Amino acid sequence: MDNRPTPPYERELNQLENWINESVMPRGSMSDQIMKKIGERTMQRKTTKSKLAKRAVVAASVVGILGAGVVGAGFVSPTMAATLKQIPGIGSIFYGLSADEIQTAVDKGILSHPNESVTHDGITLTLSDVLYDGTRLSFSIERKGENMPEGSMSPYIPMDSKTESKDKEWIKKHKVPEKDQLKGYFKHPEVLINGKKVDSKQFIFGDDPHKNNSVMGEFLQLGSLPDEFELTVRTSMTGVDEPYEFKVPVKIDNTMIVVQPNETKTSGSFSYTVKELKSTSTTTRLVLDSTGEVPASPEQTGEYAPTMMYYDIVDDQGNILEQRQFGYFNSKPRTKYHVDELYDAVKPNTKYVTIKPFTLTVKPADWSIVGQVNDKVGNEVKKGDKTYIKELEMEIPLKN
Repeated sequence: MDNRPTPPYERELNQLENWINESVMPRGSMSDQIMKKIGERTMQRKTTKSKLAKRAVVAASVVGILGAGVVGAGFVSPTMAATLKQIPGIGSIFYGLSADEIQTAVDKGILSHPNESVTHDGITLTLSDVLYDGTRLSFSIERKGENMPEGSMSPYIPMDSKTESKDKEWIKKHKVPEKDQLKGYFKHPEVLINGKKVDSKQFIFGDDPHKNNSVMGEFLQLGSLPDEFELTVRTSMTGVDEPYEFKVPVKIDNTMIVVQPNETKTSGSFSYTVKELKSTSTTTRLVLDSTGEVPASPEQTGEYAPTMMYYDIVDDQGNILEQRQFGYFNSKPRTKYHVDELYDAVKPNTKYVTIKPFTLTVKPADWSIVGQVNDKVGNEVKKGDKTYIKELEMEIPLKN
């Protein structure tokens, strides 16, 4: 049986699917209705990262050192950082970062290890890691206590929920009075910046897929934040009356590169305009708007069709920056999109990057993706066969 924790973005989709399942909308094929709704509202998120390497023998000792505050103190050598990022116990904040990126993040204050703990009724929560690079804000909270339930996030539905469903057993199982709820599950947190709610269009919160007994919160689309602020995270646990609150200072040496080219590329009736490219030591953010019908190749006709337009970012050495999350639509592409996506960091001294738009090929009959490959345990190895559109490529100089 696969007992791996569910990634935060998948838990959000599962929750959305459950809410759709609970709704009273007409049902034909429920799976079709669910996918239609998800397609209308957001992408079906897929992580572009493969699973971490197998556990190292040194995992316990390295995590012990990490717990002693080594990261927060700034004593992370490239060798140790490389080891840390391979160990499941360190959590998703480190995942996807190279040794140099981890070290740079520590040096600049982007990555910190507050190690603040609060204990109520036998359960200790620890704000273990915080990452803020000027464009995304992430934090992780660890849970410790005896007889903790499997999984960290609360599976319960509020008792005052007005939802209805034909699946009465599912509702009965999850709609449980607070006094009868299993003790030790995280409830949804409240996050404040200098005492005010964070302004973000996208917040992910759920089980950390790379660290047991931990949750991870991440704001992927942030408004303007200062380089120095107080972060407040408030959360509660099922079966515990008192709330948990953490307050930590955040101060970074922000050397973000911001480019606003407002350049447009066109192919047929399709065009896109890059509004902004932000590059930090840990993240690259691409913001653009597109309009028009996506061009189709000869292979994308008949029983096949193109997906929406996607965008690779390639540096001046030909390296593709991995997209942090990759989404699929189970519907015909729209004619207008606003794209705001995160990618891996650009290497230091990179002179320019190239935006390379592409589509995937699908069979609209079942929305299967041509060329998509998964391994034996379901991890995505290949997204699908990419069709690049050469005339849409755009080179963007970086002002270092």
